[in-house]
Amino acid sequence: MNYITKYIKGDVWIWMIIIALSLISILAVYSSTGTLAYKYQGGDTTHYLIRHFVLLAIGFGIIYITHRIPYTFYSRISVYLLYLSVPLLFYTLVSGINLNSASRWIMLPGGVSFQTSDLAKFALIMYISRFLALNQDNIKDFKTGFRPVIIWIIVICVLIFPANFSTAAMLFVISYVLLFIGRVSSKYLGLLMGGIIVTLGLAVLLILAFPQMKEYGRIGTWFARVERFTGISDEVDTDGNFQADQAKIAIATGGFTGKGPGKSTQRNFLPHPYSDFIYAIIIEEYGFFGGIVVLSLYLLLLYRATKIVKSARHRFAAFVAMALAFWLVFQALINMAVAVNLFPVTGQTLPFLSMGGSSIFFTAAAYGIIISVSRDSNLEEVAT
Repeated sequence: MNYITKYIKGDVWIWMIIIALSLISILAVYSSTGTLAYKYQGGDTTHYLIRHFVLLAIGFGIIYITHRIPYTFYSRISVYLLYLSVPLLFYTLVSGINLNSASRWIMLPGGVSFQTSDLAKFALIMYISRFLALNQDNIKDFKTGFRPVIIWIIVICVLIFPANFSTAAMLFVISYVLLFIGRVSSKYLGLLMGGIIVTLGLAVLLILAFPQMKEYGRIGTWFARVERFTGISDEVDTDGNFQADQAKIAIATGGFTGKGPGKSTQRNFLPHPYSDFIYAIIIEEYGFFGGIVVLSLYLLLLYRATKIVKSARHRFAAFVAMALAFWLVFQALINMAVAVNLFPVTGQTLPFLSMGGSSIFFTAAAYGIIISVSRDSNLEEVAT
């Protein structure tokens, strides 16, 4: 135990949350990739389990490294990561891997795919935290407390938007909430929201007036999902809302106690049961109880983050801990809301639980930074 506490520092509750999510993730991914293994790996059901286990192990390595580095380092590096994100996002739009009319990934050496929006989310959230921390004395001023940061938010969101509307929208909402928490002038925030609503309204009217525009990119897919979700259209959208229907079946048949580990049947029908709809598979196999446990773990993360923020010694520490925790929990809530049909299909993964690559790595880095902040806080207070 002394050996562990010598090298593993920070909030013990967050470490427990990470371990719990990892164990649940291994079970859920192994169960939900059975059909995928028979289709692409000749029935080798351990292929994706081993791959996911290795990715989680790398994730734990990232958490360990990032939690040992003083959080002040991340304030400085956030600027450079943001500068790097812009050309990478632009390159992805132009020359990225195209799937379902969306270019979201680039191929790295060794055949590894990398989703550049994951880096952009991570960088922008940290940059906003840095900006708010450094400009609290003039945060109400337009030129110094609003314009510089909103330019970056708009640039990043606009570059993500064509290929991944849900990620761009989610990132904008997170950024908006952070600006509100950071005491940015409510007048400017109100004008910003008004401008966004008017712009989106005009865009929708333009598309309705010229239906042929739905053939461009993923516009048709976005409209189809919203129309199906709201009941405007009864047409089955196999790329989107078909998944939601199958998820509802999984949840309904799971009941309170579930069918048991590895006994899911809807994994054979859901196109992405190991990522976008893994929460539905968890409820099908572990029931209402399993779904509540997963939800509670993310809510506990947010609660622990507030404890860390209250005991943080510096502005950046408080902002970055809350910002990263809010991002992870907000994305998790969106994923769960889609699975239970409270929200249109978005394609957002469940952080550190869905199968993935770059998403796991940046989620791990976020966890590590939050723990790094807790190390500098009053640990006795944080661990209570």
